[in-house]
Amino acid sequence: MKLTEIKRKNIIEAAVEEFREQGFLGANIMRIAKRADVSSRTLYKHFENKEALFQEISKIMIERNSAMAPVGYDPDLPLDRQLVTALERYVGVITEPEAIGLNRMVIAELLRDLDRSRAFFAEFATHDYPITNLIAEAMEAGVLRKADSVYAANQLLGLVKTFFFWPEFLLGDNPAADGVMEDCVSMFLSYYKTDV
Repeated sequence: MKLTEIKRKNIIEAAVEEFREQGFLGANIMRIAKRADVSSRTLYKHFENKEALFQEISKIMIERNSAMAPVGYDPDLPLDRQLVTALERYVGVITEPEAIGLNRMVIAELLRDLDRSRAFFAEFATHDYPITNLIAEAMEAGVLRKADSVYAANQLLGLVKTFFFWPEFLLGDNPAADGVMEDCVSMFLSYYKTDV
């Protein structure tokens, strides 16, 4: 990694900590520079202001949540098992400590600023969840009834996040019992699965 890339990474990490501790309004560029061990001039070469830093951090959060490659449908494997496996991998990505920290910091600011929240969710909507492809291909194969695959993926992830993301995000632990993921998938399939 080049020195300039290292400095940029350090600035972003320092900004995440500063925003987490102080909130967006209370965050201070000079403190961020000090935490990152760079001059304010160096910081401004990378980011023109706090807003630019926050936008970069939001972008990183979206990219982390989309880091898992799209999952394809395999007609030789049971669909319920494919969904459970893909969802377990996805939950692993979004509940990593760094991902949880980024989510907490960004969501706290989105709650405060409706315009920023609208812009964030407009950007977020352009990214498909990794299981959307799996659901779309299963619909195409006739295993799931035809519907909007993005809508269907959001329904399934709404169930899954209730048990696996939000407890981690809000409480710092995951009290989900064994079999909960399978139950979420069963509920989803009871609505979408065809008789084929």
